[in-house]
Formats: sequence, C-alpha cells, structure tokens
Amino acid sequence: MDTLQNLLGGFSLALSPENLTFAFIGSFIGTLLGVLPGVGSAAGMAILLPLTFQMPTTSAIIMLAAIFYGSNYGGTITSVLMNVPGEASTIITCLDGHQMAKKGRAGAALCIAAIGSFVGGTTAVVLLVIAAPPLAAVVVQFGPSEYFSLMVLGLSMFVVLAGKSVMKALLVGVLGLILATVGTDPASAVPRLTLGQLELEDGLAFIPVIMGVFGIGDILLNAEAELTQVFESKMGSMMPTRREVMDSIWPMIRGTGIGCFLGLIPGLGSAVSTFVSYAVEKKMSKYPEDFGTGVIEGVAGPETANNAHCDAALIPLLTMGIPTGPTIAILMGAFIMNGLTPGPLLFRDNPDVVWTIIASFYVGNVMLLILNLPLVGLWVKILKVPYSVLFALILVFAFVGAYSLDNSVFDIRIMSVFGVVGYFLKKLDFPLAPFALTFILGPRMELGLRQSLVLFRGDVTQFFIHPVSATLLTLALLILLSPALRILASRAKAANGPLPG
Repeated sequence: MDTLQNLLGGFSLALSPENLTFAFIGSFIGTLLGVLPGVGSAAGMAILLPLTFQMPTTSAIIMLAAIFYGSNYGGTITSVLMNVPGEASTIITCLDGHQMAKKGRAGAALCIAAIGSFVGGTTAVVLLVIAAPPLAAVVVQFGPSEYFSLMVLGLSMFVVLAGKSVMKALLVGVLGLILATVGTDPASAVPRLTLGQLELEDGLAFIPVIMGVFGIGDILLNAEAELTQVFESKMGSMMPTRREVMDSIWPMIRGTGIGCFLGLIPGLGSAVSTFVSYAVEKKMSKYPEDFGTGVIEGVAGPETANNAHCDAALIPLLTMGIPTGPTIAILMGAFIMNGLTPGPLLFRDNPDVVWTIIASFYVGNVMLLILNLPLVGLWVKILKVPYSVLFALILVFAFVGAYSLDNSVFDIRIMSVFGVVGYFLKKLDFPLAPFALTFILGPRMELGLRQSLVLFRGDVTQFFIHPVSATLLTLALLILLSPALRILASRAKAANGPLPG
C-alpha cells in the first residue's frame, strides 16, 4: 500500500507542467541523438550534462533519463530508413527493418517498433515499482563493510564490460581508479596526484572528464567515418496490417521477458537483449528462412527487448548504486552531481524525488509513443543535414557547456585533454565502460574501506567474517576469475579431445 501511495504521489509531481516539459525535451533530444549515427546516448548525455547544472534536481534527472530511453528509439529510425544503426542496440533491427523499408513498409516497421518499445519499457517500469522497494530495504541494512564489498562487486563488473580484451578493460579500469583519487586525501587532508595544480585539489570534476571521454572522443572518432545518405524510399502507411499486429504480439511478450531479465545483470548492454530476442524469434518461427527478408517479428521482438532492458537496468542503479553500463554510469554521475546518492538511502531520504523519477519513466514512454510517429518526417530531414555541420555545432556546444560550469577555462582544458584520451582509447579499441565504472565508484569504495578499517581497527579479516560482506567479495572474486576459468575449461576440453561416439 505504501508503494502505491508513493507512486501516486510521484505521478502527481511527474505530471506537473514543469516536469512534463522536461520529460518532453528529454524525449525529443534523446530521439534526435539516436537518429544521428555516431552520436549515441552516452556521448549526448555527457555533452548535455552542463545544461542540468542550474536546473531543479528532479527535473534534471527526468530530462536525462528521457534522453537515455529516447535515444534507443531514435536509433531504430536510422536502422530502418538508412540501414545504419544509430545505437548498438538497434543493429539487429537493420536486418528486417530495412528490408521492410525497401518493400514500402517502413512506416509499419517504425509503428510496431514504437508500440513494442512502449510495451517493453512500461512492463520494466512496473517491475521497477514492485522490486525496488523491498530490495532497497534489504540493502539499506548494510554497514560500511557490506557497502565496501558491494562497491567491490560493482567494480568487478568491468570484466563483464571488457569486450574483446580483459587486459584492456583492466588497464582502463585502473586508469579510472587512479584518476578518482586525484585531489585531497579525505583522511589526512594531504593533496595527492594534483601535479601542483590548485584546481585539482578538489579532485577531477566529473562533468568535464565524462564530456571529454564520451562526448568529444566519440565526435572526433565519428568525424572520420563515412556516413551513409538517408534512404529515399516512400514511408508507406504508418498503420501495420492486422496480420502484422497479430504476428507481433508473442514476439513483444517474449522480448519483454528477455529484456527485463537481462537488464538486471550488470555489464550486459541492451544489444545483448536484442540479439537474444532475434535469435529466439528465429528459432520459434515456422519460417526461419524468411528472417532477414523483412518479417515483422524481426523488428517487434528486438525493439521490445531493447526498451525493456534499458528501463530494467535502472533497478540495480536505484536500489544498490551499481551502474550497469556507460550511459547508466553517466546518469549516476548526474544523481551525485545533484546531491543524490543512488542506492537504498535514496528511497529512505529522498522518496519524493525517486518516486517522481520512476513515475516519469512511464510518462516518458507514453510521450515517445505519441511523439515519434508523427515526427518521422522531421527526423528524415535532419538526417540530410551535412554531418560536418552537426559535429561542429556539437563541439561548440560542448565547449560552451564546459566553460559555463564554473566559468573556468581550466574545465575546458580538462575536457579537451580527456577528449583526446577518449579518442585514442576508442581508436585502440579500449572499452570505455570500465573507466566510467571505476571513476564513479572508486571514491565510494574508498570511503567504505576507510570506515570499515576504523571500525575493525585495521583487521581486514573482518571483511570475510561478516557473512554478507564475505558473500559479496566471493561473488566479486568469481567474476574477476571468470575469464581465466573459461580459458582453463576450454583448454581442458581441447586436451581431452572429443568423446568417443
């Protein structure tokens, strides 16, 4: 009953004219970012963070969250019309969505994608409402040692975020941890790693660093790429046929389940959910050979799984303070920047804020459904703007935003330096997600460690005596060792050879 009352109170605030306006702005900008190939949600959110600095806290988070899930639908538009995914999660939509566009059914594909996104996102919000309060109630009982162990578990996720190379992920993760320690030591008040710069005694500011690594780095890298021209075919009717609607129902149901489940696992991007959904639909289809030729199931399932995954991924963030990917990590940074600490205390100390934000997720999904279909023509026109012009405008906006934080040229320098760092990291195929994870969680882990050692009088064995702390550290160790265990298992299997038939 308390949950329902809190949610109704959240809706009363989320539906206020001010918050509705920011939800609309976020949905619009998010869709635009998704539409533009090469400008993803992480880069866009990083560049737009300065805009939220002077905004009311709740409105700022609502707008950034709307950008997050709005960008996932925007990527669908370019996948269908141009065969160029605006987001990694919409790669699989190219296979059948673009083939439908070639047959004059682009409008129907986008309509089903919008409906599926609404169904998946809304269901994930319901799951968030049901699961978040009891989970937060458990985590809020944690002491410093359990909280430290939880942060270690969160940091161990860089192995899952490693991509092709665990070693590269480790190096980038260590870089994030080192940079997180720049500033004044919280215990001894001694400057560390400041290189004699007074501006660094308060630490590296979150926004310029993230804007540089994710925003400027992405823009510089994508400026080198050759971008495809927009597909010039007719959109066709925006209304799907009765057969297309019926064929989409079960893929949407299965996609919702897949996205909600995989979204809860830190480190798994929404692209995983879309690929799994597509594989499931192809496996269950009576005509699997038709996939890739323009079947509606190949659009409905993955698109539903995509939005379900994105909204479900917010559950670990809001309840435990663990970001599940780079974009979620940037959203977490926005919480911290606005004086909010994602995790169980958020529900206890700021219930009005957190329930308003949760209610806004539902409002935002409704807005995306209403907003995007009539504006497809506008997105197509924007795609025709030369990307050299768009990228130049984005860079100018980023520099103005960085300066406006503290009216400081030093922030521009930090952003520029880390823009070059981000560019080379991506150029050399280093994953950026571990950097964001360790840079954000590092100070919180250090705080938990220091508090625990004071309580334990320096006895580190106490971390393994407390059952919850020991369990979390064991899980973290297993995650860190998982790549080595997989290698050993594959070598053992190869050494034993095939079983005799």
